[in-house]
Amino acid sequence: VGPRSVPHWLGILLGEKFFDPCLLHESAKKNEKNIFCLTCCITICPHCLPLHRPHRRLQIRRYVYQDVIRLSDAQKFINCSLVQPYTTNSAKVVFLNERPMSRPFRGSGNFCIKCDRSLQDPFLYCSISCKINHIESSKPDGKKLEPPSNELLPFLYKTRTDFSFLDLQEDPQMAYDFGNGGGGDGNAMNCKANKRSSILMPQAESNSRRKGVPHRSPLN
Repeated sequence: VGPRSVPHWLGILLGEKFFDPCLLHESAKKNEKNIFCLTCCITICPHCLPLHRPHRRLQIRRYVYQDVIRLSDAQKFINCSLVQPYTTNSAKVVFLNERPMSRPFRGSGNFCIKCDRSLQDPFLYCSISCKINHIESSKPDGKKLEPPSNELLPFLYKTRTDFSFLDLQEDPQMAYDFGNGGGGDGNAMNCKANKRSSILMPQAESNSRRKGVPHRSPLN
């Protein structure tokens, strides 16, 4: 996986459908799946939380009928610079995905580099997905990318001191690293997605494990 590849959990987050009833808690009240577990790469409802307490999670919210996350929550895992935030209930939020426009509009001012939605200065993206899609589609030499490379921080950049209960190694599956980021230490977590079950636990593998020399079984 190259350094420009979108991490597995982020790709699933942007493609998930939220606020459907949880199949594991069909009879419970407030069973909408509005939480994303980064460790398991699945959506869960509030009743699923006891099984995911030690995991990294994001709360998904709704704003103008679209999925958003609080900017303060998103910045723990994602570089949201130049993504325009909006204010709802006294909290700043950012959109996960591009919002559909009812009609084309191209007046004066600032616009999203990817979808041409009108923005405020100095923002360049209307959503996290627009930023990622623009970066992914940029030429390898970076000439198409604005602003310059010093803005390109890793998408997963929190250190182990921020989450003492879970040490994640920064690897291509869990980090959107453009070459400027530092790595963490500890155990790497395999991100396993399974649509049929919301009860998934991370599979830890030792960072220092090495493959041994294969041995043939004795011939009888």
